[in-house]
Amino acid sequence: MRLRFPSFCNSFGGGIFPIATRKGSFVIESVSEPLDATDYRILQELSVDGRVSDVALGERVHLSSTAAARRRKILEEQGAIRGYNADLDLGRLGLHIVVLVTIELSSQAEQVLNEFETAVVRCPSMSFCSFVSGDTDFIMIVHVRSFEDYDRIYRSELSTLPHVARIRSSFVMRQVAQRTAPPILFRNSGRNSSSRGESA
Repeated sequence: MRLRFPSFCNSFGGGIFPIATRKGSFVIESVSEPLDATDYRILQELSVDGRVSDVALGERVHLSSTAAARRRKILEEQGAIRGYNADLDLGRLGLHIVVLVTIELSSQAEQVLNEFETAVVRCPSMSFCSFVSGDTDFIMIVHVRSFEDYDRIYRSELSTLPHVARIRSSFVMRQVAQRTAPPILFRNSGRNSSSRGESA
């Protein structure tokens, strides 16, 4: 079975990143050195405020601004930090409705999967799509302005995707929580702080 995880499911625990290959085996990519407790505190602060200055970041994690900037750069180079994005309020921008869409394909042959994935990334209304285990093949998140808008998207985007056998749609009634990272990531992480010759 081929398993694929969305980008936000990558784990920083122990400084390793599990990557699912197309054949289903896992390749473990290690960062150049293990993350310590200070690294995790920096990640926690940046997950809340990615625009924080190095001076303010250093104050929050008890480092000098130079040391905080150095650690941030290392975390970026190692891939623990993939980038910085604006957190858009899609509701205020007109996309009031979130739809969870599950798609079952007619086959799981390699060519079928490749053709579907090539087509689905072109869907302009889709913000997330991942291959999953279980009784369906793909899960998508679609943002729409109204039920009528979703009907249009269903007909013009989803139903035209290749090799689709079944589409199921669930409308989000109320969002309970949304996090950039699960809090457990920062609990008891990197207990052994490494010495990097930094001053507070």
